Amino acid sequence: MEVRNTHPVLLVHGLWDSAARIAPLVRGLAARGVEPLATVDLRPNDGRAPIAALGEQVCVRADAVRAEYGCERIDLVGFSMGALACRYYLQRCGGIASTRRFISISGPHRGTLAAYALPFAGARQMRPGGALLCDLELDVAPFADVEVHCVYTPYDLMIVPATSALIAGARSVHRIPVPIHRMMLRDPRVLDIVARLLRA
Repeated sequence: MEVRNTHPVLLVHGLWDSAARIAPLVRGLAARGVEPLATVDLRPNDGRAPIAALGEQVCVRADAVRAEYGCERIDLVGFSMGALACRYYLQRCGGIASTRRFISISGPHRGTLAAYALPFAGARQMRPGGALLCDLELDVAPFADVEVHCVYTPYDLMIVPATSALIAGARSVHRIPVPIHRMMLRDPRVLDIVARLLRA
C-alpha cells in the first residue's frame, strides 16, 4: 500500500513566478500521492520586496492552511526565492512551531551571484555575504525539530555557485543533474524525491 503524507503541504514559488506558474510541481506531487496541496502568490514577485515581507506572506498563508485543515503543523516546499522566504518564516516568524518538514528546492541560502543583476531590495538580500543571509546563519538552532531537506542541481545558472542551495544541518541533500533551474519544478527525479520525503 502506498504511504501518503498526512500534513497539508504549502508550495512557495520563486522569483518572477506565481502559484499558477508552479503548476507542474503541484501536478507532479499530486500524481505521486501528495495531498492536500496549497499554494501562495508572493507579491511583488520580482525581487522588489524584502525577504522579510515575503516571509510574512508565507506566515499568513501557512496560518490559513492550518486553519482550513484543522492541523497544528504543515509541510513547506520552497523553490528558489520562495525557499528563502520559507526559511525566513521558519526562523523569524515563528514558523518552526507549526512546520513538520521544509524541503528547499534550489534556494539561494548562501546567496547567488545572479542577484547582482537586479537592484531591488529583495534581490540585494540574495547576494552572497548579505546581512540577512549572515544573520540567519548565526542562529544556533535555527530549525529546532523541523526536518530540513535540500534538493539542487549542480548546473544551476540562477543559484551561483550551485552549492549555495545547501543549508547547514539539513537532514538530507539531493544533487540532481537537472540542466536548467526552472526544470527543477517538473523533472521526474526531483518530483520523485520530494514526494518521497513528504510521504516518509
